[in-house]
Amino acid sequence: MQVAPSTYYAARTRPPSARACSDEAALVEIDRVHQDNLRVYGARKLHAAINRRRAEKAPAGQSASRIARCTVERLMKAAGLHGLRRNGKPPRTTIPSPKDTRPDLVERNFTADRPDRLWAADITYIRTCSGWVYAAFVQDVCTRRIVGWQVADHLRTELALDALQMAFWVRRREGAELTGLRHHSDKGVQYVALRYSESLAAEGAVASVGSTGDSYDNAMAEAFNSVFKAECIRNPHLPGRDGPWRGLDDVERAVADYIDWYNTRRLHGELGMIPPVEFQAQIEITASPEVTAA
Repeated sequence: MQVAPSTYYAARTRPPSARACSDEAALVEIDRVHQDNLRVYGARKLHAAINRRRAEKAPAGQSASRIARCTVERLMKAAGLHGLRRNGKPPRTTIPSPKDTRPDLVERNFTADRPDRLWAADITYIRTCSGWVYAAFVQDVCTRRIVGWQVADHLRTELALDALQMAFWVRRREGAELTGLRHHSDKGVQYVALRYSESLAAEGAVASVGSTGDSYDNAMAEAFNSVFKAECIRNPHLPGRDGPWRGLDDVERAVADYIDWYNTRRLHGELGMIPPVEFQAQIEITASPEVTAA
């Protein structure tokens, strides 16, 4: 194609268009927010996170400018940015107890209208250079918050029990009433152990277990394990990650940081694109006597 020299040089010296300048600034913001969130977000959550950050930084009484989702998608694609993808199925970390006869009080209905009505618990594994490490979690079904966790290099009852005791301590400190709480797990020997059952009973909680060998009967806990493995354990962008996991201490520090981020900053689609602790606060405000009376 023939192009006049004057046209060529005019194009080279022409200043960037307003859209090009806007795209450049937006891409810097997109990359920063993506990095701040462990590079796990796709376009949907990144769009929500950017607009949320803009709203937080806007001067009092002023509306923040918003970025369109199509703009986020277009610029992410141009920059080669994408969210983390989950894959793989972990091996079983709990051994079913054939003697357990406790009922399944959930029956795959993982819903709760209030915090501390239903908790889901499970254990997952992490491969390290020093051998296997295991992580136990207790999650509130209503708020999706991880209320208790523990990491250990063994699968004894203490692993699950320590996570449960943390959950009790955290919620008692926050003034929660735990009587009548349903605690759901699989039939792993850790969860049907006498000490574990006694700890539940001491708080007025009721144990519920799914059927043997069926992950759908503990689907919420299994789903969190999948998210945790993708966003923390297998995430090459995790801050401070410089190679394979070396051992228990290495994993424990990473899990502590991840759970803090997950509970306080990670946007959750099922909660209306807000973090679990913020969702919990909203529920507790609407249920307070002052609000109810008004």
